Amino acid sequence: MKIPELRIGDLVAKIPVIQGGMAVRISMAPLAAAVAEEGGIGIIAGSGIPVEELIAEIREARRRTKGIIGVNIMFAVREFAQLVHAAFDEKIDLLVSGAGFSRDMFTWGKERGIPVVPIVSSAKLARLSEKLGAAAVIVEGVEAGGHLGTDRSIHDILPEVIAAVNIPVIGAGGFINGHDVAQTLKLGADGVQMGTRFALSEESGAALAWKEEMLKATKEDVIFIHSPVGMRALGIRNHFTKLLDEKVDVKPTKCMGCLKQCEGNFCIISRLIKAQEGDVREGLIFSGANVHKIKEVLSVHEIFEDIKKGILSEKEE
Repeated sequence: MKIPELRIGDLVAKIPVIQGGMAVRISMAPLAAAVAEEGGIGIIAGSGIPVEELIAEIREARRRTKGIIGVNIMFAVREFAQLVHAAFDEKIDLLVSGAGFSRDMFTWGKERGIPVVPIVSSAKLARLSEKLGAAAVIVEGVEAGGHLGTDRSIHDILPEVIAAVNIPVIGAGGFINGHDVAQTLKLGADGVQMGTRFALSEESGAALAWKEEMLKATKEDVIFIHSPVGMRALGIRNHFTKLLDEKVDVKPTKCMGCLKQCEGNFCIISRLIKAQEGDVREGLIFSGANVHKIKEVLSVHEIFEDIKKGILSEKEE
């Protein structure tokens, strides 16, 4: 029984899985390259790092693998255009972008012959993306970790998007094992994006304390916060989120100017970095809704073995 391939433009992933682009140095070259080596699409997160660092990570990933390597850059970051053009100069395989919507990126991608894949949360935005030249769309539901563009479940949105467009559709939000991947493909998706499961991999760039905090999280520990980006986001309850709930003033004394527009209720980059480096009390930990189902940190290879087993067992039933 053959596992279905994921085709995006001229790219062919042997396993129909994209690794989510998790910012502030969680999704870097070691993780992206390991995913690409297994036949999936590895993603380097370009948000929250300097242009020079993104270039270095792309080159390191290329050194480690001949597989498919993309970048994920949030539209909300101030250096969006500079980061995208730097990635394109490095001949990245594809661009993924969310947390806002850029029409320009489709033009840039067309000019350079690089597929552009936006993250969308509605059939309307998926249709617009296809019209503008998207090579595929990643459809994200409310179960996804990080910034959210909807309050609807992926299970409700996905069929609507599949019916609305003629480009590949990748489901995202709360998928953590091979069974989830198999079920999503069964619904008609061309592929699946997984973030939190790969965040809890050996190759993830997160600190051990960050991973341990995620593994301890219960279903009730996953909460919504209001991000300075101007969107809701999904993460893990901790001391910092309690301060937000209690309306304690946590406004930054110094602004790094990382976002195009910032509500200033707290500094999201510094709080995400704190957590990624191991300060799980004062930092912010983004997480998908089903993190409580993950019981251990696995290697990327072990995660893919589970994915392949799930897809094949579903096909045999």
